[in-house]
Amino acid sequence: MTRICGDASDFAASALHGYCLAHHDIVKPVRGGVVRRTQSDNGKVALVVGGGSGHYPAFVGYVGRGFAEASVAGDIFASPSTQAIMNVARAANRGGGVILGYGNYAGDVLNFGIAAERLRDEGIDVRVLATTDDVASADDSNRAMRRGIAGDLTIFKIAGAAAEAGLLIDDVDRVGQHANDWTRTFGVAFGGCTIPGEKDKLFAVPKGRMALGLGLHGEPGIDEQDIPDVHHLAKLLFERVMNEAPVDAPTKVAVLLNGLGSTKYEELFVLWKALGALFADAGLTVVAPLVGEYATSLEMAGCSLTLTWLDDELELFWRAEVHTPSVNRGRVDGDALLALPVDEGVAFSVEKATSVDGEIGGRCVAGALLKLSQALAQAEAELGRIDAQAGDGDHGQGMARGSAAAERMAQRAVKAGAGARAVLGAAADAWADRAGGTSGALWGEGLRAFSTALSDDAAPSAEQLVRGARLAMERIMALGGAKPGDKTLIDSLAPFVETFDREVKSGRPIVDAWRVGAEASQKAADETRDLTPRLGRARNHVQRSIGLPDAGALSLALAARVVGEFLANGTEH
Repeated sequence: MTRICGDASDFAASALHGYCLAHHDIVKPVRGGVVRRTQSDNGKVALVVGGGSGHYPAFVGYVGRGFAEASVAGDIFASPSTQAIMNVARAANRGGGVILGYGNYAGDVLNFGIAAERLRDEGIDVRVLATTDDVASADDSNRAMRRGIAGDLTIFKIAGAAAEAGLLIDDVDRVGQHANDWTRTFGVAFGGCTIPGEKDKLFAVPKGRMALGLGLHGEPGIDEQDIPDVHHLAKLLFERVMNEAPVDAPTKVAVLLNGLGSTKYEELFVLWKALGALFADAGLTVVAPLVGEYATSLEMAGCSLTLTWLDDELELFWRAEVHTPSVNRGRVDGDALLALPVDEGVAFSVEKATSVDGEIGGRCVAGALLKLSQALAQAEAELGRIDAQAGDGDHGQGMARGSAAAERMAQRAVKAGAGARAVLGAAADAWADRAGGTSGALWGEGLRAFSTALSDDAAPSAEQLVRGARLAMERIMALGGAKPGDKTLIDSLAPFVETFDREVKSGRPIVDAWRVGAEASQKAADETRDLTPRLGRARNHVQRSIGLPDAGALSLALAARVVGEFLANGTEH
């Protein structure tokens, strides 16, 4: 549902009013829509675009220098009236004629068509540009029946730049029609769109599924399937569009990866990374791509891929500078970057062990980290679920990422011949670097402190392990300011350290002493359910936290148990 609504019957008009207030330097309102605040030169062709509201930045966001002269705004998902179109077109007309741009929908075709006829009767030279880029809405033999969706942006941008360059209306019309002929779009939806004032969405997509080829208003698609991973999604979108490539199309393309309203920019950037390799492998040169929300549908989850193939003329106008609320850039020179150099990550340099026993110690540390990373990967979802009750829900993910990075770095250090101290030190930095956040920093620094008690000359001794555990605890307490009772990882770390220390001093074998310490750690972690959080985000959600154990304490206890099991099963180390 639309949560900020006001009077639902007046939603579109209120939104348009607010838009004009926010962008008063670029547009001004007229009855039925907006026009540029700064008038264009007399004799210039005026590109007037429009359609239903609810698709921002389509279409009012396209008004500005280098793009549209004006935009007509209908009600939510409804064509503007003939009268509104005529009024906006008259206000935009600078004497060079008017091109009316709209998506190929029945209501738009009817109203823009009638408006064009009447404006011609008034002596205005009017042409119509109905976009037909949606490959899912009709086969290639019936291209005139296809809908106009996100391709509106590339088509209208090119036509608007041609008008801005001073071309006469015959040429602007020709350029716009040519851009439309060479534009293809295919989209998928993960969830439906809304109508302001309505509680339910216009359509629903089953959880974990996606609809293929839906229109911007929920018009029926052509298929439904499980949501694939990002690489298969990229391939699906790419192949659907490329299968419709124009005959003898050039190898240069304008590309728009468009979010439909509630698929966020970070998701689109991940998808763009996967698409880059496909463009490169196909031998396509990508010119001035756009990634973001440019043709949306209220709260619709999904995305679409648009390609406009570019000859020299279309490329010139696509690269031209543009200044609107939705697209604002100077002339674009050069081609898009589709790959980056591989980042090697954390700097890697370790001292080699000075003995065979030292190398054995390094392998022992790496083996323990392997078991730990596997266990934390399995526990990721559960730790995240617990953390989400009173925190931000990222603890499981952070622990899994950090431990995996630490294990990989430990293996590199072992291959370089490092001992226990160097292996754990390198792994600690990798953990902190990959996990990020508070827990990443604390675990990284704790493990680094632990490493200083070890040696590169021999396998770790019981006394070194006790010393390392205590140094880790002291470092974490100093950095985080936590103490026992604050409902943090310290509540399970401290019992482990004290118990392990006591058992070693009593003469117990190291494996048994570690096991007893791990049992104490787990018991203390379970008992954190009765504590009140005093640090971190959980302190702001005391009532939600009471009755639940602390995720950090649980993960620390898990780590103690897993390392203990490794020691018990690998006494040859």
